[in-house]
Amino acid sequence: MDKELIHQFIKDTLAEDVGDGDHTSLSTIPANATGKAKLLVKDEGVLAGVELAAEIFHIVDPNLKLTVFIQDGAAVKYGDVAFEVEGSSRNILTAERLVLNCMQRMSGIGTKTHQIVELLKDTNTKVLDTRKTTPGLRYLEKWAVRIGGGVNHRFGLYDMILIKDNHVDYAGGIRQAIESANQYLKDNNKQLAIEIEVRNIDELEQVIQTGNVNRILLDNFNFDTLREAVKIINGRFITEASGGITIDNIREYAECGVDYISVGALTHSVKSLDLSLKAVK
Repeated sequence: MDKELIHQFIKDTLAEDVGDGDHTSLSTIPANATGKAKLLVKDEGVLAGVELAAEIFHIVDPNLKLTVFIQDGAAVKYGDVAFEVEGSSRNILTAERLVLNCMQRMSGIGTKTHQIVELLKDTNTKVLDTRKTTPGLRYLEKWAVRIGGGVNHRFGLYDMILIKDNHVDYAGGIRQAIESANQYLKDNNKQLAIEIEVRNIDELEQVIQTGNVNRILLDNFNFDTLREAVKIINGRFITEASGGITIDNIREYAECGVDYISVGALTHSVKSLDLSLKAVK
């Protein structure tokens, strides 16, 4: 966990929610009131965000005591209690919504990722996330993918060169794009992996002839063409498949022999897990 990034996120999101005060709690609950609450699971899936919740409670009030029963990455079912938090009643309620918003979203992503990881068992293919994330929540969403057993692709535009179809078209062709990317890295003394997207076998052949890339993204290939592409590449480059891949056909894509399959749906269209924070009387 990047504590500096996480702490800034927590401070910013608390400021967004609390403003000049949680006036409901301030007006109804005595300042010295204490209580206990439990994180109740009302769904089935993979739990994610417990470690983050601990940081949120600590920043809201370092005196809040958290007792964790279920860790990140564990399978959960309806009725499970993930943790209990005890201390200032006002401060528990101040933290409640941020904890739930984050954990429900992260657990939904962790659950979806785990489901796909299970489908890919006994293959050599790993599932990747993408940059199709919620603005401001990318770190949390990619963290949840890891908790679910997936692998993070690049975090942003800064940590990898990924030459897609638009880059190729604007650059004037595949060779020009690859050569320009390599020259850029040399001129700027940067060490970044280079990946390039191809749309057909002809483009793949151009990439292989040019070389100087680390990974080839095979986009929107059907099964037969993907198998052919993997055979042509023959282990010389890391392979990744994307486009038109669903939970119903991902196993068949993996059986074509690619190293990775990227799935934007892990983060852009996932159902949150139902969780709630309930007072313990």
